[in-house]
Amino acid sequence: MILPKIGHSPADYHMHTPLCKHAEGWPDAYAKAAIKCGLTEIGFSDHNPMAKKFDDWRMEYEEFPRYLDLVQASQQQFSDNLTIRLGLECDFIPGQESWIDKLSQQAGFDYLIGSVHYLEPDWAVDDPDPKWEKRWDGSIEEIWEKYWHLYRQCAASGLFDFLAHPDLVKKFGHRPAGELKRFYEPTIEVIAANNMTIEVSTAGLRKTCKEIYPSREFIELAFQANIPIVISSDAHRPEEVGADFDTAIKLVSDIGYTQSAHFAQRKRTLVDFR
Repeated sequence: MILPKIGHSPADYHMHTPLCKHAEGWPDAYAKAAIKCGLTEIGFSDHNPMAKKFDDWRMEYEEFPRYLDLVQASQQQFSDNLTIRLGLECDFIPGQESWIDKLSQQAGFDYLIGSVHYLEPDWAVDDPDPKWEKRWDGSIEEIWEKYWHLYRQCAASGLFDFLAHPDLVKKFGHRPAGELKRFYEPTIEVIAANNMTIEVSTAGLRKTCKEIYPSREFIELAFQANIPIVISSDAHRPEEVGADFDTAIKLVSDIGYTQSAHFAQRKRTLVDFR
């Protein structure tokens, strides 16, 4: 997919490397894919290491220096054609805030992404393992309530620069009955009160829900609250870099957005994309 030349293209800040154990392709391959599809700025954001073994889909702490070296090497290799930023996708888990703060001081990050995956210590809400399907039986309302409660805590933590895939909880198509604004509106209030940026992620189009994260209704509420956005692919393979950005740009433009956020040294600027 070649992005139309409509001013600056949004920066794709959400992409992973094989260090997280569930992605393919090293940073140079992602950079080449970004250039091919017309992006001018990208960032890497592998899942944050934990102090000790936590799960099977993140880099180990011992691999953290290698991650930093890989990104730095790509920054140097592609400096003439592409701006590459250093980021990290960090799981918000109550009680682990000090660890994230410690990590944030170990490199010159351009941004940290806050995300909510774990609703319980052993269960990530987006884990596709069939053994977890029973968790959804008769408890969709409770799961959504817990997810959004944690998401609001994540937004208010002060640890992050933007928030990943806001309604990830819909990944497998599970939605509670009734008006979903009851979950969205309190969350929008917290995000706005903390001057946070949200991610509009095309990854949902590649999942069971077949819908951008977050829903159009959530993005409309965000626009009304003057909440900035980034557009991301959450790429786990080079061919996913910039995936469906044309669809995302049309969606947010129809709602009224004309700018997306760019980050450098953990400072946000808003850039026109049209």
